[in-house]
Amino acid sequence: MSAGEPFAAVDVIRSKRDGGRLSDEQIDWVVGAYTRGVVAEEQMSALAMAIFLRGMDSGEIARWTGAMIDSGERLSLHGSRPTVDKHSTGGVGDKITLPLAPLVAACGAAVPQLSGRGLGHTGGTLDKLESIPGWRAALSTEEIVRQLEEVGAVVCAATPTLAPADRKLYALRDVTATVESIPLIASSIMSKKIAEGSAGLVLDVKTGSGAFMKTREQAKELAEALVAIGKAHGVATTALITEMGTPLGRAVGNAVEVAESVEVLRGGGPADVVELTVALAREMLALAGLGSVDPAAVLASGEAYETWCRMIRAQDGDPEAPLPAPKHVHIVEAPADGVLSTLDAYAVGVAAWRLGAGRARKEDPVQAAAGILCHAKPGDRLSAGDPVLELHTDTPEALPAALHTLENSFTLQDSAPPATPVVLDVLR
Repeated sequence: MSAGEPFAAVDVIRSKRDGGRLSDEQIDWVVGAYTRGVVAEEQMSALAMAIFLRGMDSGEIARWTGAMIDSGERLSLHGSRPTVDKHSTGGVGDKITLPLAPLVAACGAAVPQLSGRGLGHTGGTLDKLESIPGWRAALSTEEIVRQLEEVGAVVCAATPTLAPADRKLYALRDVTATVESIPLIASSIMSKKIAEGSAGLVLDVKTGSGAFMKTREQAKELAEALVAIGKAHGVATTALITEMGTPLGRAVGNAVEVAESVEVLRGGGPADVVELTVALAREMLALAGLGSVDPAAVLASGEAYETWCRMIRAQDGDPEAPLPAPKHVHIVEAPADGVLSTLDAYAVGVAAWRLGAGRARKEDPVQAAAGILCHAKPGDRLSAGDPVLELHTDTPEALPAALHTLENSFTLQDSAPPATPVVLDVLR
């Protein structure tokens, strides 16, 4: 035990290793001491593995989340509008934040969407928006508050002082095979979201091949943990479990997803993107006390698109500027006649990443124009030679690896598969 410290890290590790329950005092100390550098990386690695193997009960998870929130500042974003936020656990083609934030703002709420960057096969909201000429992700707390009051929506990077314990632990989990721990996932998500200061939170928990939670059972377990943490911290929280076996919409990448989001805001776009955007908006408005407002009508009116333009301009972006175009395009064609039966979200996401849309390490750059357009979705009838996927990249040497990833990414059959709903379950 270090001088002046009430606990020794090895005792906390041993307690969880042996299946014990960590006390509130142990949790507060170990998270704070890790943030201060008193608990070493190898000690927190051992504790993270013990949590991964032994789990935590709901009380431990709520306290761990609170300790991570208390490691930094809490934003105070309350103005004249009710605040409500949304978080997605990540998927392929999941551009929903882009149309959703301005839509909910156009309905009368304030949406402080502090977002992240992509890693691996799931895209990052900030990477997508940075394909808009001039747009900037980094805002001060004062700029966030002003934009929420004047525009009603802000999508930006989290401030460095928001849940710093989570930032340290997130990086550690990535290199110690402890990412998949539901207590650590849930506390990571909720510490950042609760520290933002929103009164309400809607969670989009994805399930399927392109999601982190591959099965509905895993997704439900995570959703229940997230909702329980929200309630324990006084934040009205709802979770939707949504389908991610097939890419969401037709665009996967950066600029291509921005273009598709603008289509939705202008009254068009793929049906599944519109359906999920409206479903999430309804839940957010209900939590904000604006349940009488119909988001579908507001979307059709064009008000959400006007809010989008104000939101982009407020962060120095030009919503009218042409988006970056790829230097190289490659078409993957249907090998025979038939109905597209499956289109694997994970394979499409990995291929888009290989084309330059994502990154393998946090410091890697991304290509704004890289990505994939899905010309066909399950249920579409195709003739041999019809385009199925359109690959975009600025680096043609990346094409062979992307095409290899896509070799078994879709199947054809004689008749249409049964339709899968976008929203599978709702937990309140």
